[in-house]
Amino acid sequence: MARHSAYKGIVKAVMDGKLEEPFSNHDFREACPQFGEGTYNAFLWKHRKGNLKGESELFELVGPNSFKLIRPIRYGIKNGHA
Repeated sequence: MARHSAYKGIVKAVMDGKLEEPFSNHDFREACPQFGEGTYNAFLWKHRKGNLKGESELFELVGPNSFKLIRPIRYGIKNGHA
């Protein structure tokens, strides 16, 4: 489950009310400061609905740099816990 740590962190932050939807890369960085800079710059875009590389679709782009979680939450994660 370690490979899903950023996703798990976002789900937990949303469920705990620390990250409001829709959120930006900056909001993600503020709510989940434990990840590396590259994660904040790429993760949401890489896993957005309709991404060109066929990566898992975890977020919906709802405006400029503005994302929401796609529900249902994936990978058996509930409230940020697997």
